[in-house]
Amino acid sequence: MNDHACDEYLDTLPRKRVAAGVLLRDKNDRIVLIEPTYKDTWEVPGGVVEAGESPWVAAERELKEELGLVRRNMPVLVVDYVPVASDGMPEGLLWIFDGGLLDETECEQLRGFDEEVKSACLLTIDEAAKRTKESLARRLKVALQAAQEHQENVYCDQGRRRFPIEPRADQVEHKAGAAVAVP
Repeated sequence: MNDHACDEYLDTLPRKRVAAGVLLRDKNDRIVLIEPTYKDTWEVPGGVVEAGESPWVAAERELKEELGLVRRNMPVLVVDYVPVASDGMPEGLLWIFDGGLLDETECEQLRGFDEEVKSACLLTIDEAAKRTKESLARRLKVALQAAQEHQENVYCDQGRRRFPIEPRADQVEHKAGAAVAVP
């Protein structure tokens, strides 16, 4: 393929935005949200994956920039597909990584480190839903459930779980206080 044909082919490929966020929580399963200076709704710590950057590296970078926290090798909780938004935001793949539990010192010192962060706080999942866009609220609910259940790699479509599929109530067997999926 010559350079011109290659350029033409590359021009036909779809473009999707990619963003990476981090779910951080305390021992009571309150989650960290940040209040950005540049918009009305709150966000999970994170941001856009830059060109040439992996989602993992972006999540680590954004967490350090926004909250001054360092986490490495965070497992993927959720990858969510979102279509073009009504405000024109392009479709994308949005990742949520498990930043784990905050220790007492991190909870006490929780604050924004970046000029784009007005404030940061711990909220219950229901309180968080009141401050975020509906699609993020759904994504965070799935991510928190995955973290609580020690699941990884949950795939969503607009914040709605696609895989792994949650078992129906009649497919769950309770043993010694724990729910176990029955094939």
